[in-house]
Amino acid sequence: MKVLIDTDPGIDDAMAIVFAARHPDVELVGLTSVFGNVPVDIATRNALALVEHCELDIPVAQGASRPLELPPFDFPAHIHGEHGFGHLPAASPSRAVLGESAAEFMTRIARENPGEITLCPVGPITNVAEAIRLDPAFAGNLRRIVFMGGALDARGNITPHAEANTYHDPHALEVVLRSGAEILMIGLDVTMRVQLQAADFRELALHAPHDGGFLDRMSGLYLDFYRSIGQEGCALHDPMAVIACIQDGLFTLENTALSTVLEGDEIGRTQRRAGESRTFAALDCDASAIRSMFLDTIRRGA
Repeated sequence: MKVLIDTDPGIDDAMAIVFAARHPDVELVGLTSVFGNVPVDIATRNALALVEHCELDIPVAQGASRPLELPPFDFPAHIHGEHGFGHLPAASPSRAVLGESAAEFMTRIARENPGEITLCPVGPITNVAEAIRLDPAFAGNLRRIVFMGGALDARGNITPHAEANTYHDPHALEVVLRSGAEILMIGLDVTMRVQLQAADFRELALHAPHDGGFLDRMSGLYLDFYRSIGQEGCALHDPMAVIACIQDGLFTLENTALSTVLEGDEIGRTQRRAGESRTFAALDCDASAIRSMFLDTIRRGA
């Protein structure tokens, strides 16, 4: 399956991209960068470094540096580190970014591969909204959008009501939800149900020194953050969105129209709305199978 990941790397983004690069059912066709866990220039640098780490020959396009309408916000260095990969130093990739913007690249590759591209945004969804505004045919050219973000019946993780990606650009998410594309939301209702602990990362480093060792070295700060909120393991947020691209049968889905709260104390909250829709939300999952799929894929990688 052809997958384009829109990303703000980010530790769990790195986990998702390494998984995508190693899974035989994923044909990774490119990465686009967006602000989120780090500023967009660092996100771009990290995306290029991940392409090099995985020895992929795919393009990277730089995207939005701020939300569509909201002001810029501070970046969560206490979760992902100043440079995005925990305590690892800043990456120094040799590859160059595309001359096209993320939105331009998205619309072009979808136009060149009609009905074939699964778009997987795992950060604020600003680039996707900009692509929809740039090309009215874009949503129809995609196979599906599978995004990590939101929470329906679960509590938010940045406010009591909102998940971080939706909170950081709710206006963009509303554009996407109203686009007519087929959409699958992988939110906190499921991503908090699958966790990895320090021992899992050490085991990956032992069996797959290149990929597992890389993820193990960046995981310390991430695990420290989760311990600070009372959890021994880190959630498998972004990798679960990639897994849903190829194995959505591992999730219990509800077909429901969705909307986003755009102002007030509940800004960024995702909620059901009336009407027919091609939008689905994951409300439950086979946590054991998803965890095993991630670990086994990394073990078999490098």
